[in-house]
Amino acid sequence: QVQLLESGGGLVQAGGSLRLSCAASGRTFSGYVMGWFRQAPGKEREFVARISTSGSSTNYADSVKGRFTISRDNAKNTVYLQMNGLKAEDTAVYCCAASSRMVGGTRKYDLWGQGTQVTVSS
Repeated sequence: QVQLLESGGGLVQAGGSLRLSCAASGRTFSGYVMGWFRQAPGKEREFVARISTSGSSTNYADSVKGRFTISRDNAKNTVYLQMNGLKAEDTAVYCCAASSRMVGGTRKYDLWGQGTQVTVSS
């Protein structure tokens, strides 16, 4: 089925920008809601952003709203996370994930990428 591979992470100074990409294999990419999550050392995984199948609807964690933008290009089987105004607290491993269903009113993510490291220095 679909496989996900993130790229674009790296080391950046506070206030800088990065754009993460998540490339998906398979021919059913456009049928998945896509999300970005992050996890810092010693902390639990945190929701960052999600985008609907068509790209017409997005949702963001309060901590990144106004700074991060999620987008997708279904023709390229790719979802992006544009990160501006980065802060030290944004340092984490960022993973993309795919969802095709809701369970009990909550979105269920079934497919996960390996993650890409984002480090913000201050």
